[in-house]
Amino acid sequence: MNKNVIVGQSGGPTSVINASLAGVFAEAKKANLGTIFGMRNGIKGFLERRNIDMGQYIKDELDVELLKRTPSSFLGSCRYKLPKIEENEEVYHQIFEILNTMGVGYFFYIGGNDSMDTIMKLSAYGEATGSPIRFMGVPKTIDNDLAVTDHSPGFGSAAKYIAATIKELVLDAQVYNNGAVTIVEVMGRNTGWLAAAASLARGADSPGPDLIFLPEITFNVGNFMDKVAKISSQSPAATIVVSEGIKLADGRYVNEIAAENNTVDAFGHKQLSGTASYLSQEVHRNLGVKTRAIEFATIQRCAAHLQSAVDVQEAYAVGAEAVKAAMTGATNRVTVIRRLSSEPYAFGIDAIEIAQMANIEKKVPLEWVTSSRDDVTQEYIDYARPLIQGEVAPYFVGGMPRHIRLS
Repeated sequence: MNKNVIVGQSGGPTSVINASLAGVFAEAKKANLGTIFGMRNGIKGFLERRNIDMGQYIKDELDVELLKRTPSSFLGSCRYKLPKIEENEEVYHQIFEILNTMGVGYFFYIGGNDSMDTIMKLSAYGEATGSPIRFMGVPKTIDNDLAVTDHSPGFGSAAKYIAATIKELVLDAQVYNNGAVTIVEVMGRNTGWLAAAASLARGADSPGPDLIFLPEITFNVGNFMDKVAKISSQSPAATIVVSEGIKLADGRYVNEIAAENNTVDAFGHKQLSGTASYLSQEVHRNLGVKTRAIEFATIQRCAAHLQSAVDVQEAYAVGAEAVKAAMTGATNRVTVIRRLSSEPYAFGIDAIEIAQMANIEKKVPLEWVTSSRDDVTQEYIDYARPLIQGEVAPYFVGGMPRHIRLS
């Protein structure tokens, strides 16, 4: 079979998605698999034949280390939904024609739920047409909503950034004794893994946030206002964390109350920003206190200066192990993290059937949410704490972190 490799990145970046790319590249290089191609802007760029020879850009071990420390997606990304095979077989014919022309025998796609859907469809077409090409998924998402895997590469570093920044915001908010309310909006879409990470800010030197609201729990604006009123009357300042995806009982996202928001991507996902801004305005209007809305937005997924060492190690491992699995004949699979121990923390990597992950959303267990429905329990903290351990120092040049990028 052909020995050339192609790898792409899809969906929203993380601060360690390039560590997975480094894992794929370094392992394929070590195995002498042939030319390692990279897709510019995922499967969309691949169809436009915008592919590069990664060996021309990643030339030595230092470049690999720089890649691991570089945020965003080195190859660029896309949100492109492949049609069902029966709806447009011509697209699949075109993809496989390009792969065969390039001499590709191994196809790796680094991404989240939607990217796993892409791998599943390509694998199905390959099997139906008798193609020997092996297709492997490599997981990533800061949202931590991928099924089966204990957690997703990208989550640990985002959680570390969120917890550290919340800790600093709490200190800043308490400078004035005026009952001010700070509402922080965290990513996560329909799951609260990231918002819950704010609980990790608590410690001997910080009380952490006063309230945390997750999408797993139906949100009630009136109840929210009552809780904020009580806290702001008792505290010099209140810090509240909300997930961008909190929903009302009627199924609407909270950010849809203020203005109808119908912006969606290729996969039908709604744009969710604006939740903290709306709630901040409502608190000020109803309670008359000073308020501030802070939206972490894309910062939480690109803060490579605060990478978790555990996250970097695991992100690299899922990429490298995907190559190893493909070389032994695996296809239509995705690498996942298996927790072997929490204390001391240890992990292993498995390769599972892609259908066990694709298009399945993993929620925060309800038993990890407090009975008051505005915080998380110790079980969540015990789960997440090991994933934020250790730091990977950037390489500084001229006082700034040095990254590697395509021209």
